[in-house]
Amino acid sequence: MAWNKMKLKYKGIWMMLALMMTACSISYQFNGSSIDYTKVKTISFETFPNRSVGFVWGPMESMFNTALQDIYLQQTRLQQVNRNGDLQISGEITNYDAYNKGVGSDGYSTMAELRMTVRVNFVNTVNPQENFEARQFTSSREYDATQQLASVQDELVNQMIKDIVDQIFNATVANW
Repeated sequence: MAWNKMKLKYKGIWMMLALMMTACSISYQFNGSSIDYTKVKTISFETFPNRSVGFVWGPMESMFNTALQDIYLQQTRLQQVNRNGDLQISGEITNYDAYNKGVGSDGYSTMAELRMTVRVNFVNTVNPQENFEARQFTSSREYDATQQLASVQDELVNQMIKDIVDQIFNATVANW
């Protein structure tokens, strides 16, 4: 009899703990941004044209513009507006080029580096001391020079765009 009372008591305690754990849950999400949403509510983007003096690869401009907008819209609560947002981002793709990185004993290139540079202007109408103009963000990727650029270009450009977009996001709203 005493054993049953004790067993019942422990079951009651476990049920209370389980109930408290499900009722009191803490949710924390870190998205990397440090935006005061009581003051900053909107963001506007100008299209970043491809003004590279090196190579020009047609899809890169739209890929970059889409990726840049996506990171802000997915990782912040900012509403996109056509112009005059609380945060304003503009700029251009200034460089996209391939360089030889290594030469083999036969005199031919063994490694190549694909490099992309973007110039960014950032305006924060709420916090003007955070503004910057003509800041350069660069990313590069190496590839085996025996491969045709066309066969690796899509993957490498996607990686470089992600890297540059992350750099821009961190410089504008993450305050790292």
